[in-house]
Amino acid sequence: MSEFFSNIPKIQYEGKDSRNPFAFKFYNPDEIVAGKPMREQLKFAMSYWHTMCAAGTDMFGGDTGCKNYGADDPMQIARNKAEAAFELMDKLQIDYFCFHDRDIAPEGATLAESNARLDEITDLIADLMKKYPKIKLLWGTANCFGNRRYMHGAGTNPSADVFAFAAAQIKKAMELTVKLGGNGYVFWGGREGYETLLNTNMGLELDNLARLLRMTIDYARSIGFTGDFYIEPKPKEPTKHQYDFDTATVVGFLRKYGLDKDIKMNIEANHATLAQHTFQHELRVARENGVFGSIDANQGDVLLGWDTDQFPTNVYETAMCMYEVLKAGGFTNGGLNFDAKTRRGSFTPEDIFLAYIAGMDAFALGLKIADKMITDGRLDAFVDERYASWTSGIGADIISGKATIEDLEKYALEKGDVTESVTSGRQERLESIVNEIMFNL
Repeated sequence: MSEFFSNIPKIQYEGKDSRNPFAFKFYNPDEIVAGKPMREQLKFAMSYWHTMCAAGTDMFGGDTGCKNYGADDPMQIARNKAEAAFELMDKLQIDYFCFHDRDIAPEGATLAESNARLDEITDLIADLMKKYPKIKLLWGTANCFGNRRYMHGAGTNPSADVFAFAAAQIKKAMELTVKLGGNGYVFWGGREGYETLLNTNMGLELDNLARLLRMTIDYARSIGFTGDFYIEPKPKEPTKHQYDFDTATVVGFLRKYGLDKDIKMNIEANHATLAQHTFQHELRVARENGVFGSIDANQGDVLLGWDTDQFPTNVYETAMCMYEVLKAGGFTNGGLNFDAKTRRGSFTPEDIFLAYIAGMDAFALGLKIADKMITDGRLDAFVDERYASWTSGIGADIISGKATIEDLEKYALEKGDVTESVTSGRQERLESIVNEIMFNL
């Protein structure tokens, strides 16, 4: 087997004073933070699609990099790609990967041919997982959005034939996820939405989407899948009105169809930006609703209205992210999948490694900051004090259900003006506390 990144060494932790670009400055896999090694707290995963497939194409121009891995035949490219993926993960000390079915093997002329190709490549991946026993599958999914048959959606397509094809494709992707021991499966609703209500039966589309999810869940459990199912909320990508717009929208959908006990969220930072939320907001909504599951780690650009999928380097954002993760009790089956790609002008293999190092270091810093935010205690203490009126007196009576609306009227009449009960939110002080913690690690 040839080495695809022969000029790049295995990336090691050298500490914050290192100037070696091919070394971690903050990510020390075995360092204990919040009771666990960093590698267990962060559970980094490589995204097969961006890392192994994306070559810099955008709507204005073609590839700027080369992702054929020394081959011309599509299946040989797929074989080489798998070998290169495991070499890259090994050198970066990444323990997990994620894939769509069409990332790992090219689509054939028929579904049967596509499935046969997938069987061949997943046999190879299974062998590579034995060779690199630390590397595991975080989650799999199906690309039910790229082919023109899915121009009007997959589970929400007006054609029952397309719905059936999508179901068959998802069934195979689910089987492959089980075959490779995946911890999760993501329902990625690439085109599950609409452009105009003039041609849309919204009720039927939502009903059918729920039917497809239920079919898949029931089948997966019947073949021994014990991992988590996720939906990835995503606005405006590419449909104008996505049914999976944000976490709150998806939670409402899941509860309507009785799927809220079966499916969790895979939250992406850049999708939060497109929904005009913060990354932390989406994570908090998931946590408070008991559906926090996994994360697509990237960042967007607030000046651009599309999914730029940049590698995460904003330490404030990674700290707020990991604060929510730690508050949720950490990951179970989920992790931090780098759904990120190098910029179009960063086109060399070295750039991929440098980008991962930057992202992994940013999350290592974020983890340490988040842990200190919690152990410092000042933020939690302030919130507890701000809501102290709910722990005794009339507040406790309201929460326990003891107080009626008539009781509250009587209380308010006797109390008179309650403006004096309003206290400062101290936002600026709390933000300065976060800064103190960030710069005093």
